[in-house]
Amino acid sequence: MPSAIIYGSSGSLGSEVVTLFKNFGWDIIGIDLVKNNEIDKCVVVDPSFDLLKQGDSICSSIKSLGTLEKSFDTIIVVSGGWAGGNAASQDFLASTDLSLKQSVYTSAIGAKLASLYLKENGVAIFTGAQAALDGTPGMIGYGLAKASVHQLVKSLAMDGSGLPPNSLVYCILPITLDTQANRNAMPTADHSSWTPILDLSL
Repeated sequence: MPSAIIYGSSGSLGSEVVTLFKNFGWDIIGIDLVKNNEIDKCVVVDPSFDLLKQGDSICSSIKSLGTLEKSFDTIIVVSGGWAGGNAASQDFLASTDLSLKQSVYTSAIGAKLASLYLKENGVAIFTGAQAALDGTPGMIGYGLAKASVHQLVKSLAMDGSGLPPNSLVYCILPITLDTQANRNAMPTADHSSWTPILDLSL
C-alpha cells in the first residue's frame, strides 16, 4: 500500500488531498493543528511552540506511531494561510509572524521529515504562491513567507540537499484558492477567477 505524510491535513486544501488519496487506497499520516477525522493516524501540532520545539514534537510523534525511516512514497505540505498588510499596517509584524509560522515553519519541518521518511525515488510537494514570484506590497508578510518556500524547494531539488537519492521536489504555485476562508476575507473579489480546491488536488 502506498503511503503519504500530509502536513496541513485538516485545512481546506489538505482535506481534499486526504480524501483523494484515501479514495485511491493510500495509507496516510496527517499533521495539523486539529485532527482530521478521516485519518486514523494524526499528529496534532501545538502552535505556541517555536520552530525547534514543533519540529522535535512532530518527529517524535511520528516515530511513536511506529513509522519506519525511508518508508513514505510522498510527503506533501499544504498548510498555510493568507495575511494581508503593508509595512505601515498596524498589524504588519503580527501578520508576518503568522505567515512565517504557517508557511515557513511547516515547510522546514516538512523538509526534515522528507530527509527522514521519504523513500528513494519519492516525491516531496510544497505549497508556494504565484504572487510571491513578484513583489507583494499589500501582503508583504505573506509574500516573504511564500518566497522563502520557493527558495527552500529550489535548494531541496539540488544535489547535497539531504533528501534521498533520486527524489523529486515540487512546488505548487496557486493564484487564489477558492476556499470559504478566502471568500469571507475578500467578499467583493471576482471569485470566478480563483482556483477550485479540487483542481489542485487532482
